[in-house]
Amino acid sequence: MDNRYVQQFKKGSLEMILLCLIGRRETYGYEIITELNNSASVLGYAKEGTIYPLLYRLQKAELVKCRLASAEANGGSKKYYSLTDKGKEILDELLLFWSDYENCINGYIAAYQQEEVSE
Repeated sequence: MDNRYVQQFKKGSLEMILLCLIGRRETYGYEIITELNNSASVLGYAKEGTIYPLLYRLQKAELVKCRLASAEANGGSKKYYSLTDKGKEILDELLLFWSDYENCINGYIAAYQQEEVSE
């Protein structure tokens, strides 16, 4: 399979996935990356160079907010992300869209598979 088509599809859904992860509970970047990598067989491996710019973009769009907390392990600080009200609203809209999108795509797939069987 030509991987570029799969990569493009995954890129389009990654922001929604991040909003879902952050919407479950306040979390930090490394925890998000670890969670994504637990699904690596489907999503591929998440890299800091991909995830942190997306988190920054979501923050700039006021969909997520962050707070700094001290990191006990190294004495530094850790950014914790949570959804804003606007982020929750956008996520809810995206989830409705995703449901409609999924139903539409599944309809095309079913029609294709039906044609394939009848040939």
